[in-house]
Amino acid sequence: MPTTPLNSLKGVILDAASLGEGVDFDPLEQQLADFVRWDSTGPGQTLTRIQGAHVVFTNKVVIDAAMMRAADNLKLICVLATGTNNVDIAAAEALGIEVRNVNAYGTASVAQHTLTLMLALATRLVPYQRSVQQGEWQRASMFCLMHHPVMQLSGKTLVLVGHGELGQEVERLALAFGMHVKVAARPGKTDDTRPSLDTLLPEADVVSLHCPLTPDTQHLINQDNLALCKPTALLVNCARGGIIHEQDALNALRQGLIGGLAVDVLTQEPPRDGNVLLDALHEGLNLIVTPHSAWLAPEARQRIIELSAKNVADWKNP
Repeated sequence: MPTTPLNSLKGVILDAASLGEGVDFDPLEQQLADFVRWDSTGPGQTLTRIQGAHVVFTNKVVIDAAMMRAADNLKLICVLATGTNNVDIAAAEALGIEVRNVNAYGTASVAQHTLTLMLALATRLVPYQRSVQQGEWQRASMFCLMHHPVMQLSGKTLVLVGHGELGQEVERLALAFGMHVKVAARPGKTDDTRPSLDTLLPEADVVSLHCPLTPDTQHLINQDNLALCKPTALLVNCARGGIIHEQDALNALRQGLIGGLAVDVLTQEPPRDGNVLLDALHEGLNLIVTPHSAWLAPEARQRIIELSAKNVADWKNP
C-alpha cells in the first residue's frame, strides 16, 4: 500500500515498444499523477529513469538489487509479463518493494499458436512446403507427394507439462481434435500424485510444455528422457527456452529419436550469438522455430496493460 498521496504517484514504463504497436496505455496513465513512457531502456539508463518513480513498469528490462536500493521512492514494480526473472525478487522483498506480474493475458493467443505448431509438425507442413519450393511436386510421377509421413492427431496422446489456465486451454483445443490428454506431475512438487513426465513419455505422441522456467524445470527435456520417446513423437515448447536442452533435442531429432520439434522460445532472446536450432533450419528436418510470437495477438498485448493497471489499482486500494 502506498504511503505517498495517491494524487502524486509517479510512474515510468521502461520498454513500452516491447508490447508492439497499437497498444493503448491510457489505463496506466489513469492510475498515476505522472506517467513517463520510454520505448526502450539500455542497461546504463535504467537507474536514471526509475529515480523518483513510485511505480515502475518493465517487460524485459532488468531491475537488480542495486537499482532498487538507489531508487528511493520505488514502491511497486509491475512486470508486463508472467515471468519475473528480470527482477531480483528477494531484494525487492527485503526492501519492502512489491512486485506484481500479469497472468493469463495471452491464453487464447498462446494456445492458438501451440496448436498451430502441433498441427504444422503433424502434417509436416514445413518439409512439404520446402519440397514444393524445390520443385519436387512439379517433377512428381503422380498427383501428390507422400514422402514425409503425416500424423493424424485424432486418437493420439498429448502429454501436457503445466496445467494452469493455458495448459487447460490447450487441452480443450486438443480434445476438439479427438486427442487423448494426459497431464504430467508438476516438476519439483513432491505431493503431486499425477504420473511423472518420464512415466508418460513412452506413450506420448505429442508433448507440449506450459510450465515456468525454474531450477526444477531447467533442461527438463534432455537426452535421458528424450530416449524414452516414440520415434514419431512431436515436441512443442511455447513456455521458456531453457526448459529444453536445445542441443539434446536437436540431436534426438537428427537421430530419429523424435519425429518433430517446434519452439517459440530460445535460451537467449534475441539470439544474437546464434543458436543450434537456428543453425539446423536448413537441414530439412521437421523443425520449426518461431520468434517468441505466440503472445502477439493484439487482444493479448492490450490485456497486459489492463491487468497491469488493475495491479496498480489493487496496490493503491488493498
